[in-house]
Amino acid sequence: MMQRERSQYIDSTREFEEMLKTSGEQHYVLRLYVTGTTLRSAKAIETIRALCDDYLAGHYELTVVDIYQQPTAVQADQIIAAPTLVKSEPLPHKRLIGDLSDRDRILVGLDLSHETLEHGEDDE
Repeated sequence: MMQRERSQYIDSTREFEEMLKTSGEQHYVLRLYVTGTTLRSAKAIETIRALCDDYLAGHYELTVVDIYQQPTAVQADQIIAAPTLVKSEPLPHKRLIGDLSDRDRILVGLDLSHETLEHGEDDE
C-alpha cells in the first residue's frame, strides 16, 4: 500500500515539474485586420501565419478579420487602416499598420525576445 501511494506522488511531482517548465512560455493573442481578398491582404495573412508557425508554434491565437465582412470589429478596435496586426497578449498591446511583409519589423513589433528568435531558427 505504501509503495503504491509513493508511486502516485512521484507521478504528481513529475507532472508539476512539467507544468513549471511550460509556465514561462507566453501565449500570443493576435488579430489581423485585412480588406477583402486583395493581393495585399493575402500577402499579410501568409506572412503573419508563417511567422507565427515559425516562432510561436503552439503559443498563439491568430484571428483574421475582414473589415468588409465585420465592420463592427473595426469600430471596437478603432482600426483606421489595413492591414493592421493587433497584439493584445502578452502586454503591452501593440499595433503594426501597413506593409506587413518585413518579418524583422514584425518580430520587433511583437516584442519577441532574442532567445525566442534563436529557438525558432534552430528548429528550421
